[in-house]
Amino acid sequence: MQTFEYAPGLVPPRAKTTDGDDPLHGELLKLNMGPQHPATHGVLRIKVELDGETIVRIEPEVGYLHRGKEKTCESLGWRKFFVHTDRLDYVQPLMNNIGYALALEALGGVKVPERAQIIRVLLCEMSRIGSHLIYLATTGIDLGAITMFFFCFKQRETLYELLDAYTGHRMNNTYVRIGGVYADVDERVQDAIEAWIDQFPAAVDEFEKMLTGNRIWYDRNYRIGAITKEEALAWSLNGPNLRGAGVELDLRKAQPYSGYERYEFEVAVGTVGDCYDRYLVRVEEMRQSARIVKQALKLLKETKGAEFLAEDRRYVLPPKDLVRSSMEELIHQFKIVTDMALPKGCAYHGIESSKGELGFFVASDGTSTPLRCHIRAPGLMNVQAIPMVSMGRLFSDMVSLIGSLDFVMGEVDR
Repeated sequence: MQTFEYAPGLVPPRAKTTDGDDPLHGELLKLNMGPQHPATHGVLRIKVELDGETIVRIEPEVGYLHRGKEKTCESLGWRKFFVHTDRLDYVQPLMNNIGYALALEALGGVKVPERAQIIRVLLCEMSRIGSHLIYLATTGIDLGAITMFFFCFKQRETLYELLDAYTGHRMNNTYVRIGGVYADVDERVQDAIEAWIDQFPAAVDEFEKMLTGNRIWYDRNYRIGAITKEEALAWSLNGPNLRGAGVELDLRKAQPYSGYERYEFEVAVGTVGDCYDRYLVRVEEMRQSARIVKQALKLLKETKGAEFLAEDRRYVLPPKDLVRSSMEELIHQFKIVTDMALPKGCAYHGIESSKGELGFFVASDGTSTPLRCHIRAPGLMNVQAIPMVSMGRLFSDMVSLIGSLDFVMGEVDR
């Protein structure tokens, strides 16, 4: 990580004596924020030097959660790594599954059935809502809005129950497969999702009643950590952090995948690029995600009974009943489980995750072991922006800044 210092003229001149003392201000105070700190949203260490309460020098330090996920993929093989993608950004595991699956499908030339694409979009947008609820809840409680935590987690708990009924797990779902999804959606679960999403926009209105016009929330976020369009692009920011700075870039619109081009929704864009704009963008994104979920539910009803998993025996496991009755299908299963290889070449696919562009680059030498796997984690880009947005701010602003950038260290220290 790069260390930033004050540009000339931003700090009052410090009257230095020959021995290095400063009779006006005293020496700089060096502090560690984290790695064990509730407001760093994971094990992130931030080395700070303060002149009074003003940040003079700052350096984020990652590596306290390093798990070597990319090398794990290269040793485990193509299929077995799916379960590890859940553990990247663990508040949106289904999005990680889908991003990895799309990269493998691009490399293998696998065509995903329409119904599977609809289910993936549904799960993506439910995951986006859940991730933004985490942002709103944790940033709210960090800044003293304790009620927000309970309001957001009430909605998120219902979301967990729905995902549990849908995928069999509350989190770390590992529900996506090459060529589609593990199972179709039950109609009763579909009705429960519909009932929940119908009431959700009113819940978002309630969030805004508590925060948007709240004087304390406004003062702690407005004009804090402003990012210009040029800075956001230069630092490779994506997602709400980029759109909050006024850049209307959303991969669901710019580079549609999984049939996103058929859904109607608006891209939320800010004007100032500060913490408050990033908050407003995420609130509006929750509304737009609810809008997409409703459209996806309607499409699921129209495609009832259609295939949700491709019939490509190179990469897709055959149904169990066929495995028990057909030697050929048994051989297909054995080959896929023990020695599934992808064609020689490389592929990259990015998706619009809740925190920006989540991309997977995979390279194959034609064997069952990946030659290279690289994960373009948006959280890392968000962490590297901390020095840029915090220089010259008060130390107390760090809580607002970290929350507004929104990252999960699981994908940063991948």
